Amino acid sequence: MTATVLETRNLTRRFGGLIAVDDLSLTLPGGKLHAIIGPNGAGKTTLFNLISGLLQPNAGQVLFRGRDITGLPAHEISRLGIKRTLQVKSVFAQLTVAENLWITFEGSKRFLHPLRDAESDPVARERVEQTLEQIGLAALARRQAGTLSYGDVALLEIGMALISDPQLLLLDEPTCGMSPAETERAVAKIREMARTIDIIIIEHDMTVVFGIADAITVMAQGAILASGTAKEISEDERVREAYLGRPEDEDYVEEAVHA
Repeated sequence: MTATVLETRNLTRRFGGLIAVDDLSLTLPGGKLHAIIGPNGAGKTTLFNLISGLLQPNAGQVLFRGRDITGLPAHEISRLGIKRTLQVKSVFAQLTVAENLWITFEGSKRFLHPLRDAESDPVARERVEQTLEQIGLAALARRQAGTLSYGDVALLEIGMALISDPQLLLLDEPTCGMSPAETERAVAKIREMARTIDIIIIEHDMTVVFGIADAITVMAQGAILASGTAKEISEDERVREAYLGRPEDEDYVEEAVHA
């Protein structure tokens, strides 16, 4: 049996009278690309924020490979091997693609050397070159990040998460705003990464979800509505009623599943 990579136990987060994550218990085995979907306000990004330490829970636990990481600050959770991307892309626009990767790699160390550049550090240089190849941006290494297409910015942000060798990668809406061609390229890269890294993805594009995920969890109103394979989720009446809603959405999901 594949070891559990992440587990939440009765995880709860409130914002005043709003329960964003409601007594959520989830067990995710390693070796699978897991997608979390649900309507706006379902609690998906809040869940990522609780896992990564950007928010603290009001109750419950988060366990990473059996270790209780509840309440740890974000930088400590990051050093344990959980990296994430944000729904709003965040890169250093004035720096080159390679410099973005280098500064992220240096920042992952306990001691940052602000006056040392990538060319003088062979370890950093090698990691930057490896990551550029991994995300497919080697040809754009010296391009200023602020001049990149939206799809390339998204790939760069994934590279910034990858460069410090994460054990678990949390991708929040990685294809949001991409063109079809950019989406296809990003999906191919995510599939490739999933061969060696455990990945959890929040994604609104059903075609992407059903084409890439080994397992899917549907959230609604802060709780788990359903879990299963793409086929099981597409056939679940609770999902159709609570998440998909309109009949035309059902047709969309059927098309996505068989794409």
